[in-house]
Amino acid sequence: YVQADRVGISTDVSGIVQDVAVKDNAYVEAGQVLYRLDPRQFQIALENAKANLAQTAMSIDAMKQDYQRMLSDVAAQQAQVDLDQKNYDRNAMLLKTATVSQAVFDQTRYALENDKSKLAAFQQQVKVQLAKLGGDPDRPATEHPQYRQAKAQVDEAQRQLDHTIVKAPFAGTVTSVPSIAPGKYLSASTTAFFLVDTDHVWIDATPKETELTYVRPGQKATVTVDTYPDVEWPGVVESVSPAAAQEFSLLPAQNTSGNWVKVVQRVPMRVRLETTDKKLPPLRAGMSVEVDVDTGHARGFPSFLRSLFGHRGL
Repeated sequence: YVQADRVGISTDVSGIVQDVAVKDNAYVEAGQVLYRLDPRQFQIALENAKANLAQTAMSIDAMKQDYQRMLSDVAAQQAQVDLDQKNYDRNAMLLKTATVSQAVFDQTRYALENDKSKLAAFQQQVKVQLAKLGGDPDRPATEHPQYRQAKAQVDEAQRQLDHTIVKAPFAGTVTSVPSIAPGKYLSASTTAFFLVDTDHVWIDATPKETELTYVRPGQKATVTVDTYPDVEWPGVVESVSPAAAQEFSLLPAQNTSGNWVKVVQRVPMRVRLETTDKKLPPLRAGMSVEVDVDTGHARGFPSFLRSLFGHRGL
């Protein structure tokens, strides 16, 4: 039979069909628009993702500004601790000579310990903020994980919007187009109609195993189609299956009861057609054909005739 690449046209997003750009059995080029889904919900999602991306960029910038403010707070608190330390050291010396009272000294010590605690808290806040910035406050906002996550959401929304326009993956003929119409809701991955490649066809043959004795890939073949009995197509044996067709069935016919009957098996073979001649009529997938392979082997007399005439090795 004639075979061709064929695919069910679908997309990975769900939506309502807005318009169909092709007609049934029409030839289309690769990349040609086949149909469109209503893009409004996807445009809204894209705008939302873009707004979230902008908000994320501003948040990252605010974290950087907040980090710089925290560094200033740490510097100011460090200066206060240094001053408290000097006051504490001075009052400690004066306390020995009874120049200051114990109460004044205790107040100075309390102020020093309190400001040291505040300094430690400010330093911890700086570490937390630095961790939020990925350990590098000078890293560009576009390299921040939050920004990348938001950017990925924008890319995904854009991808889904792009996939509302369905294009032909290869050149060929569309069929079963009337199965959809504007207004119909299509779930993701639902086949809208089919596309059959009419420019690249081949033959899938299943000759008997006894007919493959001298068949090799690369040998020339002649193909005749039942639809065009007076026309021949040149071809080449492209490949021969490594197993008989029945080996791929769910329940291979391999009787183990002892009542075994030998049946000649068929082995799949692919023949590549030479379709460069534009004068040849078009071939359609599923057409019945006959294949003749030129093996280059001359047939001899049957064995019973060789025995009859006493010839050996014809």
